Amino acid sequence: MASARSTFRSTGVAIRLTLLSTVVLGIAYPLAVWGVGQAAFHDQANGSMVTSSDGTTVGSSLIGQSFSGKGADRWFQSRPSAAGEDGYDANASSGSNLGPNNPDLVQAIEERQRRIAEADGVPVSSIPADAVTASGSGLDPDISPEYALQQVSRVADARGLSEERVRALVEQHTEARQLGFLGEPVVNVLELNLALAAASR
Repeated sequence: MASARSTFRSTGVAIRLTLLSTVVLGIAYPLAVWGVGQAAFHDQANGSMVTSSDGTTVGSSLIGQSFSGKGADRWFQSRPSAAGEDGYDANASSGSNLGPNNPDLVQAIEERQRRIAEADGVPVSSIPADAVTASGSGLDPDISPEYALQQVSRVADARGLSEERVRALVEQHTEARQLGFLGEPVVNVLELNLALAAASR
């Protein structure tokens, strides 16, 4: 009888502990984290979405996208992406996983160099590495200031803008090293292209 009572009591304690843990860890804690995120970090908690001047969501400042097809010369180009079949697929984040001496990678880089040199009117030797190689995630939204400045002449010519005006946009959208010493300066391509579109009106 005492054993049955002890088992019943232990079962009751286990059930109450399970219910309490479910409420605290499964409901209250996630709601608290969500609330703090929405209150203090609203943009980041919702994907750092970028909107155009008419209020249309055009992408995320954290995920790159390609600017290809007809009229591609009017836009600053992102670095290559190996994420997914068409690149920049957030569901397939990855690099190419090809070693530096892999013939397929070497061929791809040489083809990208040839295409960029022809489009931007620059020698292959001056093309920055990020212009022809994918990032480890395949989703990098940024390019180096050197690659952005290399594209100024082409973009300005295609849009009928002065090179000085386009170069100023690049400089305005160049982000310095984090905390002054972490990483390298970068340019977010989507945000730069939005500013470019606004300047072309």
